[in-house]
Amino acid sequence: MVIVVGNPANTNCLTASKSAPSIPKENFSCLTRLDHNRAKAQVALKLGVTANDVKNVIIWGNHSSTQYPDVNHAKVKLQGKEVGVYEALKDDSWLKGEFVTTVQQRGAAVIKARKLSSAMSAAKAICDHVRDIWFGTPEGEFVSMGVISDGNSYGVPDDLLYSFPVVIKNKTWKFVEGLPINDFSREKMDLTAKELTEEKESAFEFLSSA
Repeated sequence: MVIVVGNPANTNCLTASKSAPSIPKENFSCLTRLDHNRAKAQVALKLGVTANDVKNVIIWGNHSSTQYPDVNHAKVKLQGKEVGVYEALKDDSWLKGEFVTTVQQRGAAVIKARKLSSAMSAAKAICDHVRDIWFGTPEGEFVSMGVISDGNSYGVPDDLLYSFPVVIKNKTWKFVEGLPINDFSREKMDLTAKELTEEKESAFEFLSSA
């Protein structure tokens, strides 16, 4: 397994995969777990629960400010019962507005506040990412991971390194299939795919002329 963290993580990961054709491209992944953890934490803060009470948030796309944190399929444990995050929060405008931009720009906000990057949070996210590859995802839960987009059912072009919801078993990831995608999500998912396509073209143009 090759895990890429250095930015631009998705395109760096795709470039690494292309440069090592003897390694299966499914063995390359990039870190979007920090964004995933931040999305869980924002929801938990808003609801007054712990981040462990929130599951199945999704980071779609690029590890950049175009990423799309999606809680349409997320669940939260409240008073011992699991409920949908939209149902629990009853605040669609926050979930479609401030929540999305807060997660997208959290890294920049941390640097601005601390004059340092969130290195410990990133280290924790790397541990989470590796642990789930090694031990698998818990039953009924999925996580976000930047992986090769080939064969996905969400209309994302092939040959991009894009963050998807995945489940992992026996050290092998699989796309979570069949999640309904609304128009708001579709637009955000397409926007981040477009950025990744442009990044990929720029990187490969540079590499071919180097």
